[in-house]
Amino acid sequence: MDAVTVPAEPFQELVDHARHTRVVVIGGGIAGLVAAWECAKVGMAVTLVEASDRLGGTIGSARIAGLDLETGVTCWSARGGAVRGLVAEVLPDAAIVRPHDDREWIAGLPKGAAAPLPAEQVVGIPANPWDESVRRIIGWGGTWRAYVDRLRPPLTIGAQRSLGRLVRGRMGDKVRDRLVAPLTVDRFGLDPDDVDVEIAAPGLSNALTRTGWLGGAVADVRVDASAAAIEGLDGGMPQLVAALAARLAERDAIIRTGALATSVARTQGGWTVGLATIAPDDAAAPDELHVDAVIIATEEGGARELLAGALGKPDFAEVAPAGIAREVVTLVIDAPELDAAPRGAHVHAVPGALAATGLVHETARWEWIARDAGPGRHVLRVAFGAPDAAPATEGLSDADAAVTAVGAASDLLGVELDEATIVGARRDSYTLAPPASALGQRERAAAARTEIARAPGLAAVGAWLAGSGLAHVVADAQEEADRLRRKVLWGAAAAE
Repeated sequence: MDAVTVPAEPFQELVDHARHTRVVVIGGGIAGLVAAWECAKVGMAVTLVEASDRLGGTIGSARIAGLDLETGVTCWSARGGAVRGLVAEVLPDAAIVRPHDDREWIAGLPKGAAAPLPAEQVVGIPANPWDESVRRIIGWGGTWRAYVDRLRPPLTIGAQRSLGRLVRGRMGDKVRDRLVAPLTVDRFGLDPDDVDVEIAAPGLSNALTRTGWLGGAVADVRVDASAAAIEGLDGGMPQLVAALAARLAERDAIIRTGALATSVARTQGGWTVGLATIAPDDAAAPDELHVDAVIIATEEGGARELLAGALGKPDFAEVAPAGIAREVVTLVIDAPELDAAPRGAHVHAVPGALAATGLVHETARWEWIARDAGPGRHVLRVAFGAPDAAPATEGLSDADAAVTAVGAASDLLGVELDEATIVGARRDSYTLAPPASALGQRERAAAARTEIARAPGLAAVGAWLAGSGLAHVVADAQEEADRLRRKVLWGAAAAE
């Protein structure tokens, strides 16, 4: 990026310019809150509108069986440091924690077997197929097939971007189906064939060319790459949402919940945002906002509808939103037999083998949840919904979904659990946005951003552009808000 040349403008004039620059942020999820904060902290006059009655989007909380538990996003990847930096800025007294237990297992293997995920792997691809921990999952036949890869010629760089096709071609179906697919389907909602190798496993293709075989490439990448640690907040992620809202209020930002943005239109020297008031006690609020800049931070479908009008391109709204349906049932159960966390903190299912795609044992993973729950009581998050299958809980009552979830948890954990163990339950439904590693996501986001960038004073943020994952969303929202405020405050001098 070229250096930004700032006009020789007195500091006070720049401050006054910022104070008189009106920005509306549409959407009060984490992307919208971060973008609003980036503008408000330099003095811009910010209004944030959110259609629902709460802020945070996929970061939420619920009281279940006397416990205040997170719903949706519960942690972040430490890679890049964007979220940790944000926490330090707006919530400096927060206790950042790492998982107490981060062991992963694969369940749904033949004959109902389960086994720990091998330590020496990248996205499930093993460094050594002869390792006992690998052979337990793929069997002797799978091990021999994977070993054949050492005897094959190296793959030309860039010849295969699909992770699934690469693994199947080099190491065979069992490595793909039993090691790689459980991770990509459970974590990202993606079939391995739809995962971009270079983004999911940076450097793997180059390492394959150097070493000549895929296992060697995995070993090579693991030597150079540091593990992406997972971090969270003691007490839960909703603290970050509350802190951002408080900091915005301190900067005199206006936050309106129950306000649906219905249109965004270019006007002389700025933008007009049309609003429909949903909250009955806010009937006196204006139904139009006239501003200098707009940041759209809604989910993809709503964002494309607003952007189509803002850009004067009706076909922008015709692109079908990507993502898959997922339901997560949070269970609070009485099961002392889980105190020892027999299958670690995260169990992934072989796709199609079990009703659920995976499970997170929250009381094993996070000490603060175990502390709040007490001995013998456990919190499990059971996920349903795969790329080629609707959630098994879809259409069920909440009570029946809870029973289905505890049965799935029993299968995943290898411990007998039944309806009598349930103390409390909650079901949440989501549409998973594609991760940055989804094949074509980078190009798809770039095409959308190119169109948006043509309109002065307009930006869009969120997982549909940044890729799923809190670290991606936060970093992207910061970068896009910075780009927008530079252009709005400094105009053509803000060269990119």
